[in-house]
Amino acid sequence: MIVCFDIGGTAIKGAVAYSADDIRPFLRQPTPLHDFEAFVATLAAVITEAETQAGKRPDCVALSIAGVIDPDTAKAVVANIPCVHGRLLQADLERALGLPVVIANDADCFVLAEAGIGAARGHRVVFGIILGTGVGGGLVIDGKLINSAGGFAGEWGHGPVQANEAGTPPVRVPRFQCGCGQVGCIDAVCSARGLEKLHRELHGEIKTSEDILADWQTGDATAARTLDVYIDILTDALSLVVNVTGTTILPVGGGLSNVPALISAIDVALRRRILRKFAHPIVVPATCRVEPGLIGAAILGLGFAAEHRET
Repeated sequence: MIVCFDIGGTAIKGAVAYSADDIRPFLRQPTPLHDFEAFVATLAAVITEAETQAGKRPDCVALSIAGVIDPDTAKAVVANIPCVHGRLLQADLERALGLPVVIANDADCFVLAEAGIGAARGHRVVFGIILGTGVGGGLVIDGKLINSAGGFAGEWGHGPVQANEAGTPPVRVPRFQCGCGQVGCIDAVCSARGLEKLHRELHGEIKTSEDILADWQTGDATAARTLDVYIDILTDALSLVVNVTGTTILPVGGGLSNVPALISAIDVALRRRILRKFAHPIVVPATCRVEPGLIGAAILGLGFAAEHRET
């Protein structure tokens, strides 16, 4: 038995997990943003409740967190939770909670969930992608995260790789400034806000991503042109990811994944551009849609506990 958490800038979701298919959530709690002692106390209260429920001490604590553990310094990079940002988070929590702690990025936990019990179950190499507020991803091979010690693998949304021309016929596309500090990242043009910037640049219209996608599905010509350029830019970058990793499936999460027609269009365009030819869709909607962070953290923690029992 382990205790797992999905920690975001607004709420902390906790659960006790006996297996990937047996995860029992507790009531979510507000995330203490500026008080590390209060942050620890929130986790400790859930652990105590789990111990009472299970009648025993958990094997470990596993966290899905909206940030990254820097593999060079072991410090947490979590801009939206200041009280943990810059901390040696694993060591600090192990000392405070008295239990082994494992931590992974929320996108990595999403992919673990999909590889373990979701759309990618049975696939050896899984690259999961997030299309929403940002563009992110994670890589799981043989059920294990590439980022087992933290790190930035899977971050295909960042790097100055955006095409200068895209669409049919080609149109010039500016390389937008990204929040990471670079210019020309996929995140800056293919996130939900990026789609809005692209539409405004192409047509001079200010619309939400939801409206653009709704118009596209009704046959609107300006929205169709925007999506033509958007899908061209996105699948250029994603084709390289597939060729480099050898993934055989790409489950998609995030807000934009709620539009099945978009996922299907990305899949069709991508399969035309990659070396290995698939007769079936490989870009697919995620199936762990309710609590992928908790599920991924549970799989991470249960795997850690099993390995340490064996040794």
